[in-house]
Amino acid sequence: MTNKRIFISADHGLAVVYFLQTDVLPTLLKGGVEVVLLTDDGLVEQIQRRFGQPGLIVEGLRLKQARHYFETHDHSTQYWLHFLRWMGGSRRINTNAMDGHLRQMQHETSRRGKLLMPFIRAATAVLRRSAVARRALVNFQMRYTPQIYGDLFEKYRPALVVASTPGWRFDRYLLREAVRQGICTATAIIGWDNPSSYRLPGAPVDYITCWSEIQKEELVLGSDWQPERVNIGGIPAYDGYFRKQWQMSREEYFALHGLDPQRKLLAYASSFVTFAPNYPNIEALARLVAEDRLAYPAQLLIRLHPNHFIPGSLYEKEAQRVRQLVGELPHVHLVEPVPLGGELGYYSGEDMPEKSSMMAHADVFLTVYSTMVVETAIHDRPIVSVCIDTPGGWNTPGKFSLALSEIAEWPTHLRFRQAGAGRVALNPEQVREAVNFYLTQPDADREARRRFVEREVTFTDGSAGRRTAEYLLSLV
Repeated sequence: MTNKRIFISADHGLAVVYFLQTDVLPTLLKGGVEVVLLTDDGLVEQIQRRFGQPGLIVEGLRLKQARHYFETHDHSTQYWLHFLRWMGGSRRINTNAMDGHLRQMQHETSRRGKLLMPFIRAATAVLRRSAVARRALVNFQMRYTPQIYGDLFEKYRPALVVASTPGWRFDRYLLREAVRQGICTATAIIGWDNPSSYRLPGAPVDYITCWSEIQKEELVLGSDWQPERVNIGGIPAYDGYFRKQWQMSREEYFALHGLDPQRKLLAYASSFVTFAPNYPNIEALARLVAEDRLAYPAQLLIRLHPNHFIPGSLYEKEAQRVRQLVGELPHVHLVEPVPLGGELGYYSGEDMPEKSSMMAHADVFLTVYSTMVVETAIHDRPIVSVCIDTPGGWNTPGKFSLALSEIAEWPTHLRFRQAGAGRVALNPEQVREAVNFYLTQPDADREARRRFVEREVTFTDGSAGRRTAEYLLSLV
């Protein structure tokens, strides 16, 4: 008798980590199901070589076909449906993050888009107030279900289809096909800010598993999920942090990057490069270190953001400026994320030892409210969110900029501040003060960090992967 099968869509590097580099896959296989992993077509052989084992089948996700359908079949309608799903969640929860993206669209859209924006804003206002309108939007999009995956469904006959988003990306076409065939669907929340930054699903999805009670509330109140269909399973990708399975020794890590063991380590992880430059934050820190203006001799290790590698972008140009700065100043070093390849980009499981070690061995960790504030709190290191504004932002015609000082009320950012899990610095002098505070008082805010982690990720014993897989098995 053939085992039941589960389709898993891993259309992002972090999804590969979530499903393949945690206890999720082993628990599913031990539970007696076969897993058909759908991922970037160009990486099928690579992933099969690395993760191949009995019970795991790797197939292409056919992203090129999905993109072609999106771009050639009622493209304008599909485009605005996607935008309305993104912006149109209920106003019962904090909408500040979505409001920022709405302002960006108003500024950056085409001339025709600007003419449509009053209607889009009006539709968004209706959606935020009406659950009936939101349900109608989710159901309406089912008419855009291409014949991309029919042969895979016929070949494998899955009992459950699992995606790493509820159809926020091109996985919507896979989920819609499953719905049309009457197959149970589920999704996993991979990102910390996903439930507050993206809202309505791209297909009618049956079940969802998330990190915490906080995310569950965001899903229920903001996106109309039924509470009994929302599972709290923690975040499997962080189990390795709690187990310290990726962490290098301090000596090994310092040798890897040519760091001075006699100097304190400041680690800065670039983030939020879409709306505002990171460069002022980086330059301020680099000069504090190079000019020895801190309480102890220090060095700076800068981590670029995956978006810094988008060819021809403003972010790529910023990365070049950072590389130039690193070459000019003493005690300033650079680490660049390792790409998985294909369309899965620079969010890669190849990078987990680097990330974990960077956080574990930093005397002070600095970023801009990124998800790494949660990850660093797990490593119990002091955290500073650096939000130095650039006059005029990107100073590029047609490019929207949002001052970093304006994002403090975004849902995840607000929770970080309210938890007291770290400090916030809005100018170079505040950066110096915050860094010196933690250099001289490294145990400050430790209890606040611990409580922050417990609220945000729920399970701190390395069991999230097993719990999540057991939930998915219960749906088969």
